Amino acid sequence: MDVDKIAFTGSTETGKIVLELSAKSNLKPVTLELGGKLPFIVCEDADVDKAVELAHFALFFNQGQCCCAGSRTYVHEKVYDEFLEKAKARALQRAVGYPFKSGMEQGPQIDSEQFEKILKYIRSGTESGATLETGGDRLGTKGYYVQLTVFSNVKHDMLIAKDEIFGPVQTILKFNELNDVIKRANNTRYGLAAGVFTSNLDTASTLTRALRAGTVWINCFDTFDATIPFGGYKMSGIGREKGEYSLNNYLQVKAVVTALKNPAWL
Repeated sequence: MDVDKIAFTGSTETGKIVLELSAKSNLKPVTLELGGKLPFIVCEDADVDKAVELAHFALFFNQGQCCCAGSRTYVHEKVYDEFLEKAKARALQRAVGYPFKSGMEQGPQIDSEQFEKILKYIRSGTESGATLETGGDRLGTKGYYVQLTVFSNVKHDMLIAKDEIFGPVQTILKFNELNDVIKRANNTRYGLAAGVFTSNLDTASTLTRALRAGTVWINCFDTFDATIPFGGYKMSGIGREKGEYSLNNYLQVKAVVTALKNPAWL
């Protein structure tokens, strides 16, 4: 009851509990930075090589254990095949192993529970009809290492395209026109951030306005600054961290009214 404000970063499920406990105590204000299932949209005029590299970084950074991982990669049908082959080749190049060994790019998952959860989602992907391009299993026999996994021919209703996997599983979906990808990208319970890759300013402007996400990166990804507010729409959270907007979370507005005998303007 003596706590005036809570800021929580974590899973959506835990965020709900924090919000409920606040309501049951003293109705303290709560800001939440929660999960995400970010769309990473590659348009037909994008620099494919750059997009492949950034999509790889966006998903596999920190073993895929990142709230703003670009885990839904939407690629225009005109560049889909080229992107897929290059994304697969880049995944095969990534060095996975003991993280303190020189040259390693990816280490193990955080614990056995998360490790098993990721493998379960991978099995779900193959069982639901997605094409497993590479990976799909544990790496080695010791530790919680998972092979970098790339799925193609992913449909929007598959669990691997809907749920936050929090692991090294890249799902690559095809689209053919802007309104279609906007609708599909927004058809999620999350709205933390999004990535847009295009050389057309009008396309970029349309997508930034249409996507229901707290941050939209244009031709870049995971670019942060202390002055840029960060937070999500929908079940990705409440409020913003960083920038002047974050200060509002810790302030109260007070109105003070004083009666005056002889106000100067009368």
